[in-house]
Amino acid sequence: MTTAWTAHSIHEIANSRVLRVPVINGADRSMLDADRVYWDMWPIQNRDGFVALIHGRELWMALSAPDRGDPSLRHFEAKIRLIERKSGKWFDLGDVLPEFTVDYEREWAGSAVTDGEGITLFFTAAGTNQRPGGYQQRLVESHAIIGPEGLPNAWSAPHLSIQKPSPGYMLANAHEGEAGKIKAFRDPAYFRDPADDRDYLIFTASLADTKGDYNGAVGIARRDGDEWELLPPLIHADGVNNELERAHVVYHQGSYYAFWATQRSTFAPGLNHAPNGLYGMVSDSLFGAYRPLNGSGLVLANPDEEPLQSYSWFVSRELLVSSFVDFYGLNGKPLPDDADKANRLFGGVPAPLLKLTIDGDRCELAESVEA
Repeated sequence: MTTAWTAHSIHEIANSRVLRVPVINGADRSMLDADRVYWDMWPIQNRDGFVALIHGRELWMALSAPDRGDPSLRHFEAKIRLIERKSGKWFDLGDVLPEFTVDYEREWAGSAVTDGEGITLFFTAAGTNQRPGGYQQRLVESHAIIGPEGLPNAWSAPHLSIQKPSPGYMLANAHEGEAGKIKAFRDPAYFRDPADDRDYLIFTASLADTKGDYNGAVGIARRDGDEWELLPPLIHADGVNNELERAHVVYHQGSYYAFWATQRSTFAPGLNHAPNGLYGMVSDSLFGAYRPLNGSGLVLANPDEEPLQSYSWFVSRELLVSSFVDFYGLNGKPLPDDADKANRLFGGVPAPLLKLTIDGDRCELAESVEA
């Protein structure tokens, strides 16, 4: 069944106790490429959802692009970079995928899973190579072999994960668009359900046959042989929110926790008091029904004085939370309209890792992770 995230839940934010992400005071790129920006991170995970150690290495992936002096331009040059976390620092190991002849323009967010011998990368193929700058989105995948140093190599050519459309989902095939208002078919996140030991993809979607423009959803597909079969969405926010970004599911102590990130600007009118944050719902089974965490769905939010400081939260099985430094140092002031001034406030690096604690329907910040 598909569960609705309702306006009633959003109004409950005012009555719920949610801890704020600690203020971020800087953007450390000491071991990263000073001429690049980084955002939308995810770890290479074991099939059970825990962060993998591959030959002793903790490898992550992130979107990256050259620093053009305007943060909005990064989305149109995005490629996935391999980064390594070591002694609390991040090290850039270069592009994940080699140059393939493909029909898409750029790479947007996804997930990666290892079976100990190989790595499968699921990601979003964005735009088309025939006409630059579009917002078309498809789910694709590629497979690599783990080399003797623990690094992926011999990647296969990316191919479509989802071959057939479904009437329950809108296609994200529009060329024109505007950040926060485009439709979604992106951010594939691998999940293996311990209840049936089958593989699933959770993804950011848009609901078909909706009430209006605000129709964000958490989509799901199940592996059937060599293909993925689209199933009805797990959660929708019809009439509430346009984008439930980086949607993924974490299994914890017998329950299923669906998480996503969203922004104040993508809530429907009358609901945009809700902050930029990590949101989620919990269920006793993968297919619901789901209940809003903390009564409202809000799990983590940026502090009031720094509402844009971090974004794109992703939760692993050990409840480790990654994100990136977005616009920080605002000190309660609005973001400047001027691109050059905004760029001076843009972090474009991994944010400090966080840790959650969960007790049934209660989920909140436990600590920051230093190393």
